[in-house]
This record gives sequence, C-alpha cells and structure tokens, in this order.
Amino acid sequence: MKKILYNKYDKAKISTLPRAVFEGRIVVVLTETEAQKAVDYLLAQPILGVDTETRPSFKKGRINQVALLQVSSHEVCFLFRLNLMGLSPSVIRLLEDQTVPKIGLSLHDDMMMLERRGEFNRGNFIDLQDKVKEIGIEDLSLQKLYANFFGQRISKRDQLSNWEADILKDKQKVYAATDAWTCILIYEELLRLEQTGDYELIKVVEDVQTDTVAEG
Repeated sequence: MKKILYNKYDKAKISTLPRAVFEGRIVVVLTETEAQKAVDYLLAQPILGVDTETRPSFKKGRINQVALLQVSSHEVCFLFRLNLMGLSPSVIRLLEDQTVPKIGLSLHDDMMMLERRGEFNRGNFIDLQDKVKEIGIEDLSLQKLYANFFGQRISKRDQLSNWEADILKDKQKVYAATDAWTCILIYEELLRLEQTGDYELIKVVEDVQTDTVAEG
C-alpha cells in the first residue's frame, strides 16, 4: 500500500495524533573538552539532525542570541549550551564539516543566528523545506511535516521556555532532542519514497470563503 502524503496537512488533526519522543541518550555539553568528544562522535556518524533554540524575547525589537545547538544521531543527541560556552573550536569544526550531511529545517535562519555568535564557513547542511518541495509538499513546519510523513505529533509546548536557564529541565532536553532527531527521520523517509515512488500525493484545496478543506 502506498503512503498517502498531503501537499498541506490539516493542522486540526495534529492534536489527535500519538506523540513522537526521542528515546535515545541526551548529553548536555558545557565545555570545550566535552564538545571535542561530542564532535568526534558526531562526525563519525553517517547522518545528523540539527536545530537551535533561542530564549524568547517579549520586547519589540529585541532578539536574544541563540542559546542551544542540538545535534543528533539516531541514538544520541548532544545539546551544546552556546550561551555558556559560545562557538568553541570544536563546535566550529562541526559546523564547517563537509563530509557528514546535517539535516535541519529553516536552516537559513539557524545559520544567521549562529553566525551572530561567531564566524564560520557553512558545512554540509540540507534544509528539509527545500527537499519536500521537490515532491510537491508545501508545509514548512516540522510539526506538520512529521505528522504528514509518520502520523505522529511533535509537541511544541516547550518552544518558548527559557533556554538560558542555569539548568535545563528534562522536558526541555527531550523537546530539543526530538526536534533534531525527527529531521533525520523525515529526510531518510523522503529519500526512500523518492527512490521507490511508493507514495501518493493528495492535493488539498482550501476554500477561502468557507474555510473548508477538500481533498482532490
């Protein structure tokens, strides 16, 4: 049976889906010594998922510096606390690496935020927003994409929490790791579907006047 995908996923359905949670090991990185070991591990992996978190600002015109860089393999996610350690040499080595594909979402924004912390040459990064467009998917959010591909929900409850807290809460760690990890899963499934053609894309037509959605 072919996998059914939608060019636009119905956001109203997401709350009814089972929750997707990263169940691997989560490691918080606070120093350059820890970062060196983490990066050595990560650059030995075949593929990585990446994301960043920034403490929300509720004052107009004020944008905080990126606080967290999360980089995940299938089994382990490292949380680099950039607000405490900055862009250390090992973190820059990771960001500049050209060998291991690093999958993320809206990477242009993430890269701009990271470059505010220090200079580096961008390595091998692949943006899911660009890739899904190739098969006709128009959604840009990670939550909608994961629901579309896997029928599961990514919780966004902790997105606006304090990412500069002295100690991150467990739920923050899981949230950050899940976002990075799911980027890998979407990308690998997208490649599989492109290679096998084992999917059907249903185009959703939105009725602006009645706010109803029809499948065609």
